[in-house]
Amino acid sequence: MLLRQPLLLIACLAGLWHGGVHAQQPVLAYCKELVASGNSEYPPFLWRDPHDEGRLIGANAELMQELAQEIGIPIRVNYVGPWGRVQEEARLGRIDLIAGAFFTLPRLEYMDYVYPAIRNTRTVIWTSDNSKFTYRKWSDLRPLRGITVINNSFGEAFDRYAKRNLSIHAVPSVESALRMLTLARGDYVIYEEAPGQAYAAKLGLKGIHPSQTAISNEDLLLTISHKSPCNTGEVRGRLARAMHKLTETGRMDALLVQYIQRWRDQNER
Repeated sequence: MLLRQPLLLIACLAGLWHGGVHAQQPVLAYCKELVASGNSEYPPFLWRDPHDEGRLIGANAELMQELAQEIGIPIRVNYVGPWGRVQEEARLGRIDLIAGAFFTLPRLEYMDYVYPAIRNTRTVIWTSDNSKFTYRKWSDLRPLRGITVINNSFGEAFDRYAKRNLSIHAVPSVESALRMLTLARGDYVIYEEAPGQAYAAKLGLKGIHPSQTAISNEDLLLTISHKSPCNTGEVRGRLARAMHKLTETGRMDALLVQYIQRWRDQNER
């Protein structure tokens, strides 16, 4: 009987510890923190904090904080430069995570994708209200001059088609692209619908509109750099389980409503 009491105590303590793991995973010895970044011109998903331009805010940044709680590893969401620079930083392993990227084969060479997706997004064609052009299918774009943002992707299939068949000029920012469209320096802009609407509102651009037909509907995914010291099976497993939990509860829908309003409030001041 004397031996059974210590064994019972050990079993109870083990049960308490096991329950705590489900509530919040312990920080790993080799992975004390994850550094994330993303497209800083992507409201309501991500944009630069006006009070601290070294960090990003938005629905995806908030999702990263909730993800951190689930996996037991802190996540910092930093601004590291424009979208092309973010991808280079991930390739070099200077950041661990990209908080939102579309799937492309070239990106598989330097980072892994985490499923399920953060969100499905619509990419559309933006044209001037004065344009007589109505977009319906990819081939409609062949005789026209397009504009997009450097290193942007719109899905593997459309990227291949565009490379072979379309004339598209890449510029550093979505602001530049939309302003060029209003100045008739291109026939259309390719960009995601929600971020494009957010920037058009911020810039006060009234004479442009998105197409009703999307050029692609792509999943926005969390990624982890191949060169990140945190890129192990255990961490990827934690991330995938946490993403499954957060997407199953519809958390991203609520965050988007919250950060659409925050973006509007910020730009109405």
